[in-house]
This record gives sequence, C-alpha cells and structure tokens, in this order.
Amino acid sequence: QVQLVESGGGLVQAGGSLRLSCAASGTIFSILIMDWYRQVPGKQREWVASIHSIGSTNYADSVKDRFIISRDNAKKTVYLQMNSLKPDDTAVYYCTIRNSNYWGQGTQVTVSS
Repeated sequence: QVQLVESGGGLVQAGGSLRLSCAASGTIFSILIMDWYRQVPGKQREWVASIHSIGSTNYADSVKDRFIISRDNAKKTVYLQMNSLKPDDTAVYYCTIRNSNYWGQGTQVTVSS
C-alpha cells in the first residue's frame, strides 16, 4: 500500500525558513515524479514545485528563488526547503506522486507577519 507522510510544518515569522519532508512507502520511489502542492481554506489547491526522477526541478513563480525541492531516493523522501517565507505562504502543504491519486495528509505552515 502506497503511503505518503508529510512533516516539518509549523509556525514561523516572516523571513524565516522551514523544511518539509515527505516520506514515501510501498512504491518504487526512485522512478517517480514528486510534486508539492499547497491549499488555503476556500481556495483551490495550488501547485508549488516538482522534482523528476533524474533530479530536474520546476517551481511556481510565486516560490521561485525562495523554495528548493530535493529528494533522497535511498530514504524515499522528498523535501521542500522554504526560505524567506511570507504570510502568503501560509497554507496546508501536500506531497503527491505525479499522475496518481496518492496524497499525503498535509502539514500546516503558518507564517506570521
């Protein structure tokens, strides 16, 4: 059974940093494209970043140059390093396997001004 478990969220002041982790199990992680999304209550889920099996990355314009996505295939984990956080980054962050129905439970990130 495929499972994705996010961790690392929390409360941080504007300008601060957080690192989110998403640990996968039950799948061949190394071949997967992994995405991070975020969602604010009442709004659509927003794509944040992706990382391909070979390590190439893509970012939403809103987080480019502030967030870094990475992966450790040996640990079956994908990370999202979030720097220079802004109040607009406040959301629940989810990881997912591209083109699948597998999502983690989400981790709350709150950025205070």
